[in-house]
Amino acid sequence: MEIEGKIILDLPLQSGTTQRGTTWQKKEYVLETMGTYPRKVCFSVFGDRVQTVRCELGKSYKVSVDIESREYNGRWYTDVRAFACIEIPDQYANGGYPQQPQATSPFGAPQAAPQPTAFPGVQSAPVAPGMPVGSQDDLPF
Repeated sequence: MEIEGKIILDLPLQSGTTQRGTTWQKKEYVLETMGTYPRKVCFSVFGDRVQTVRCELGKSYKVSVDIESREYNGRWYTDVRAFACIEIPDQYANGGYPQQPQATSPFGAPQAAPQPTAFPGVQSAPVAPGMPVGSQDDLPF
């Protein structure tokens, strides 16, 4: 499964030793997805992949993850583990919307944005004096 978004939190490296004596390490990141309803996803990089899968705070990535749930003492726990991370261009730099290409004239100068035009043969409804703009309908409320 792949998740795209921007890294908003880089948590410290965790490490330890198992009961068998082997060492382990884990690195966690929080990614915020883009779109109408952004979500925050905490994922981890475990073991030797900590050295190869690196993400930088504030940059956008496409993260390949495995999601697995397990039961322990009647409770369920879910892990989101990353195995690959590819940096993507930050297309959402201007507040969550992709940047629009700017139209240029044949001479390279920027052009003004086109203005909306009325449909031919369609007249707008008259507004009575003293009525606010936008209240042109005949609804009673």
